[in-house]
Amino acid sequence: MESTPPTPRQDRLKFSHEAVGSQLEEILSNTQSSYFSRLNSALSVELKLSFRLAAPAVVVYLLNNVVSMSTQMFCGHLGNLELAAVSLGNTGIQVFAFGLMLGMGSAVETLSGQSYGARKYEMLGIYLQRSVLLLMATGLPLTVIYIFSKNLLTLLGEPTNVASSAALFVYGLIPQIFAYAANIPIQKFLQAQSIVAPSAYISLAVLVIHLLLTWLAVFKWNWGLLGAALVLSLSWWFIVLAQFLYIVMSKRCKHSWRGFSLQAFSGLWSFFKLSAASAVMLCLESWYFQMLVLIAGLLPNAKIQLDSLSVCMIIAGWVFMISVGFNAAASVRVSNELGAGHPKSAAFSVKVVTSSSFIICVIAAIIVMALRHVYSYAFTDGEVVSKAVADLSPFLAATIVLNGVQPVLSGVAVGCGWQSFVAYVNVGCYYLIGIPLGVVLGFSLKLGAKGIWSGMIGGSFLQTLILIWFTYRADWNKEVEKAKERLNSWVDRDVE
Repeated sequence: MESTPPTPRQDRLKFSHEAVGSQLEEILSNTQSSYFSRLNSALSVELKLSFRLAAPAVVVYLLNNVVSMSTQMFCGHLGNLELAAVSLGNTGIQVFAFGLMLGMGSAVETLSGQSYGARKYEMLGIYLQRSVLLLMATGLPLTVIYIFSKNLLTLLGEPTNVASSAALFVYGLIPQIFAYAANIPIQKFLQAQSIVAPSAYISLAVLVIHLLLTWLAVFKWNWGLLGAALVLSLSWWFIVLAQFLYIVMSKRCKHSWRGFSLQAFSGLWSFFKLSAASAVMLCLESWYFQMLVLIAGLLPNAKIQLDSLSVCMIIAGWVFMISVGFNAAASVRVSNELGAGHPKSAAFSVKVVTSSSFIICVIAAIIVMALRHVYSYAFTDGEVVSKAVADLSPFLAATIVLNGVQPVLSGVAVGCGWQSFVAYVNVGCYYLIGIPLGVVLGFSLKLGAKGIWSGMIGGSFLQTLILIWFTYRADWNKEVEKAKERLNSWVDRDVE
């Protein structure tokens, strides 16, 4: 399949990739200029490009998180049982499904980003449709898990009344599974083309609608947990439909979206294998620190430790959204530059995006330490919990600093197509070292939550060091060649 030559108008629309990517490569390759002159010029270009991607992406993830959190807050006013049920449904069942879908969806991120860089624009729409088909199929077994969520939660030791209420809420989230299946590939499709701001505007508009509808469902129409969950699912479908309308109607997507195609049904097995590797990599990451709370729940007299950990995890989750934005920026920048055949630009983007995220997260960690005796009162009035949160704050700060680097390097891995390698690294560092070490420190040495968290930080630190070393040792010229071979093989496969 031959790619269509870009029109003059299309070339103007490719500012963030065609013009700037070529300009950056020329700056970095210009040996006649001094090192500091090249560095200053390249930084000016790359910082604008990276933050233009990262800032809206942070806003999108934050707003989408607020959509789910607002449902939890509204339901919390119905009673403690309802609050516990929604918390369990959101952080247990729903997070599991989202993590799996996000992992499966990162395959389209690799292929779309590199295809866009290589100017094979028409392939982006094919990969989008292929990914949606695959994720919709993945949603079917997840639906079975949702249907039997009461039995699963009871099996895990949850009280019957909490499990029953949580299951009722989860039933209303079944349509949300398939909204995820469409939304994640759509977002990756747009991000690959450096189109992020429209998603932020859509998320903001949907949040306003969601707040109104949830208030009506919970307090005026008395629809209870099931109604609140159905409104949450509906809001996610609003996001999907609005973004799809943008793709169909926007001139920025007319060369990457050419309508539905039967070609999307070909090559699904190969696409599944890449998606599965992506899912393993990202799921192992997203589930890792959830294990911290689960393991801490087995400690003697765990209530205070669980309360303090929950506060710390909320703070870490909000700061993590910054890293997720830079993760998206790293993936897009690296995949675009590799696809365009710009090895120097790809390597430079890695350094700039990672450094930017690290500096911001260090500042956030300093703020957390400075306010360690204060911020817990936003969640609880208890002095005992507040003191426990202050004691855990150094571990929270260390986690935030690591999150300034590790998620960004995972974005680099997605941009390069290293998912299988990183999946093995995650298994070894997280589940063979981090969690066992945490269990030994927490239980055998009786260090409690601090010991568990220390072990898991150790695993995360080791994984980060390996990714730094692997990225540092990468031959970016070879990565460009691998990207070309990957894209050519996929195009040839589609032609066949």
